Amino acid sequence: MSRFPGVWIARTADGGIAVRIRGGTSLSSSNKPLILVDNVPFESGPNGSLSGIVPGDIKSIEVLKDAAETAMYGVRGANGVIVIKTKRPDY
Repeated sequence: MSRFPGVWIARTADGGIAVRIRGGTSLSSSNKPLILVDNVPFESGPNGSLSGIVPGDIKSIEVLKDAAETAMYGVRGANGVIVIKTKRPDY
């Protein structure tokens, strides 16, 4: 398993995963990263839980943290972007 500096990934109690990117905390707004699953925005649960994704279905995870990498996502990518690609069946 690869490691990303500043990225915390853990298993949740329901068998899913939770992802959080290190950064400043905010009292008035969210500091959750933008999560894309197969290029579709995905809303994470409490503490960054990705409860709708089965870990065995994940093909790759890419974490974008730099301003140059996240620029194409605008303000939504300000807290980082997590791009998850799932295993797709061949039809």
